[in-house]
This record gives sequence, structure tokens and C-alpha cells, in this order.
Amino acid sequence: MRLCYISRNYYGLSGAGNKAKTDIERTLQELGARNLGLRTTFYDNKVVAFVLNLVGIVKMMCCIRKGDRLVLQYPVKKYFSFICRVAHWRKAQIIVIIHDLMSLHRKRVTLETELSRLSKGDVIIASNEKMQQWLAQQGLQRPMTALGLFDYRSEAVPNSRQTSRLSLVYAGALVMRKNSYLLELAHKAEHFDLHIYGNADGLPGIEKAPHAVCYPFTPADEFIRNADGDFGLVWDGDSLETCQGDFGEYLRYNSPHKVSFYLRAGLPVIIWREAAVATIIEQEGIGITIASIAELEQRLQTLTTEDLERMRQNVARISQRLASGQYFREALAAALPLLKK
Repeated sequence: MRLCYISRNYYGLSGAGNKAKTDIERTLQELGARNLGLRTTFYDNKVVAFVLNLVGIVKMMCCIRKGDRLVLQYPVKKYFSFICRVAHWRKAQIIVIIHDLMSLHRKRVTLETELSRLSKGDVIIASNEKMQQWLAQQGLQRPMTALGLFDYRSEAVPNSRQTSRLSLVYAGALVMRKNSYLLELAHKAEHFDLHIYGNADGLPGIEKAPHAVCYPFTPADEFIRNADGDFGLVWDGDSLETCQGDFGEYLRYNSPHKVSFYLRAGLPVIIWREAAVATIIEQEGIGITIASIAELEQRLQTLTTEDLERMRQNVARISQRLASGQYFREALAAALPLLKK
């Protein structure tokens, strides 16, 4: 029985979703999986991308065999249900790994539509245990397991860093509806600085804030090697009190790729206590969970040098797992026995 997947065209690797998906493809290749589609491409032209993806699906229809185990990365922009029908018609089985739930993330589809789509898989790998529990509560009746953290495949090695004043790093796209809290934080912070990597124009005034240090967009491998800071901050919404709005609430169920990105850069993570991955952060000793950013000053003040060094050692251990694709390897190993014989 073959392990299979379908590669596709990706619009470059700057988006977290594309990076996560190509990392999983790389791990599948190392596990000996067969690509039933075309080779991976990175064309930005939408027409070319559409044609390549469609041809890849046609190729899959011709190549898939009885007994194949097909790994599908969800969401598939087009033809997810069609691919599942063809695979089942050819007596193959489907393992679905979830990157995003569209019914929760920006409400792009209804919950009923999403559950109907996911039910076409034979086994589901949820992003984390919270998502797995939520899907079961919503009525998804499929065998499930959970990933935990998305791997981050990169050969870059973090440099050791020593800073005289604690600093928090935020890296990513900057927009007021998602990151306006950073403006307030950069003015209020007393015992730490805020190091921001991204287009500062998205947060007007952030460059003039007294405790903000702004860097331009930095390629991922360069960031991993040279990120200047002590913690990576994962917080979404417009409030310092709690993560709110669609972006904030989604943290309750998803596994942010940004968490893996920070950990690969050797940065312990600061994240909302209600986030789905907060349990992992606490159990592995790789960061701090907080109910509100108002807690930050006190929490950081109570940290000893030994506490910080212990976190960094734990982060180095988890970073190696992320770099080798270990989280997906283990989730897939747990999913395969759940397939019907």
C-alpha cells in the first residue's frame, strides 16, 4: 500500500500556509510517499496556477490505485470533494490534515459545509487537540488525531543572543485591525522593548513609539539566524486585555505557524492562555502564557536568568523536532492505524 499526496502550485513561500504545506510535502517525500500530481511550482500567475493544479488533479485520477493512502492538506482551494470521490471510487483511503477551518477563520463557509467536506476523509489530523475536541463536539464522526505544532523545515541555525534589556519580537504583516494593540504596548512598556519585523506603515506611528525598534521585512532563514529578542509574541486582536475579534478568537482552535517560526528562531513564546497551543507551551516549558498583556510586566520581572536559560534549552530541543518534521511524522504514524483494514 502506497502513501501518496498531490503537490500543487504555490504562490511563493512568504505566506505561512504555503510554507507549512510544502514542509509537509518534504516530510512525505522523506517517508517515501509518491506525488500523484505534478511537481511543486511557485508561479504567481493565477491562470497558470489554475491550469497546473487542474492538470495535477487529472494526473492523480490516472495514477491513484486501490489501497493507496492519500494525504490531503485542507483546505484545498478547489476540488477537495471531487478528489475524495475519485479516491474512494478507486478504493483508496484519505487522511486529511487540517491547516485552517474556514468556518471559523473569517467565516468563509458555513460550519455545516465544512463538516460535510471533512467527513469525506477517512481519518482527520486536526491542527491540535482543542480543534480535535471542537470538531467532535460539532458532530464530525470520523477517527481523529492531532498534530500539535506545525513543523518548520529549515537548515538555518539560530545564533545565541544576549540582550541587556528584555525584548519581545513580533514578526509578520502589520495591520490595524489585527495589531493595533502593539501601538499601545510600545508606549506603555516599562521593562521591555518591542522589536517589530514587518512593514511599519501598517501601524502608523509605531516607529516613533518610545519602546519600539522596527526592522524591515526579513526573509525567514535570515530571521531564524539573526532575530534580535528574547521572546516571540503571539497575540491577535485590538485589545491588551484579551484576544478578541475573529483573529483573536481563532487562536482558541488553530496552531499558529508563527509559534513554530519563533521557536525555530530560538525564541520562547508568549501567548494568550486560552490559545489552543497554550497547553503545549506550558507542558514543554517553551514560553509564557498570559490572560492579558497587562500581566506581562510582572511576569517578565519575576523571571530569573535560570528561568530564561531553561526555556531557551527547551526551545532548542523543540526547534530540532520542528526542523526535522517530527510533529507531522508522529501525527501521521498515529493516523495510519485508524484507517479501516
